[in-house]
Amino acid sequence: MIEPSVFYANPETMETNAYQVEGTTESKDVILTKARLEFRNYRDLLVEQGVMVTTLLGKPECPDMVFPNWASTYDNNKLILYPMLNENRAAERSDRIISWLSQYYPDVTDWSHYEAEGRALESTASIVADHVNKRAYSGLSKRTDPELAQDWADLMGYDLIMFETQSHAGIPVYHTDFLMYIGSNMAGICAECITDKNLRKKVLARLRETHEVIELTMEQLQANCGNALEVVGKGGVKMLTMSKAALEALTSEQKQVIGKHYETLICPDLTTLEKYGGGSARCMLMELF
Repeated sequence: MIEPSVFYANPETMETNAYQVEGTTESKDVILTKARLEFRNYRDLLVEQGVMVTTLLGKPECPDMVFPNWASTYDNNKLILYPMLNENRAAERSDRIISWLSQYYPDVTDWSHYEAEGRALESTASIVADHVNKRAYSGLSKRTDPELAQDWADLMGYDLIMFETQSHAGIPVYHTDFLMYIGSNMAGICAECITDKNLRKKVLARLRETHEVIELTMEQLQANCGNALEVVGKGGVKMLTMSKAALEALTSEQKQVIGKHYETLICPDLTTLEKYGGGSARCMLMELF
């Protein structure tokens, strides 16, 4: 997790992120104070449940660094560095953090040079992976280049389905991990936002081969219900984390399904981070395998 040194609605990402709020009467100092409190409370909730958390400090010029989408790690000692769409998001790639990560993940693949071609692939935000079944899903947008997504699948040996999406604002959902998540035995997805109905059916059918699936509405998508992640505590206990707002937006039936698979939910109040950042609980976590 990356504690923000600065936080406000990033003007560089407004074009593609329909979930940010631009106008505000709050000062940047007030917003940062609230965001840091939410960040620390979330970190503490994870630690209290036995999740191992490494916290690093973000850069003062990077307002979205609390959402670490520029790298991913894997259990084969692999570290991938990704090209970001926006300049102040590309600046999040810290030499200090890369040096620290590469001690534990020495097999480094660096795709950041694709930024010079205007191409982006924003880590686990662009590609939601089913690691058990070697399957992956990618909603295309300016932040997710289809050729790079396929390159990732080829490199990792995953079977990838790509699809176009449309948000409530009429533009693509900016990140795949905002519309879906995949745990060990269950998954949540806003299939409604997949524009091709045949692909929509294909994605749902493939997920249901191995998982119990919760279908989310477009309204629940706006409430961050798709931005969740399975995390592991002491003793290998699997838990699900999503924001308080996301939990409150679920129906009782959906909560019952989740309860069949997870005894513990970790649901922090992320009101400020969600409002100004347009991201939620899953966006704040870089998995360290």
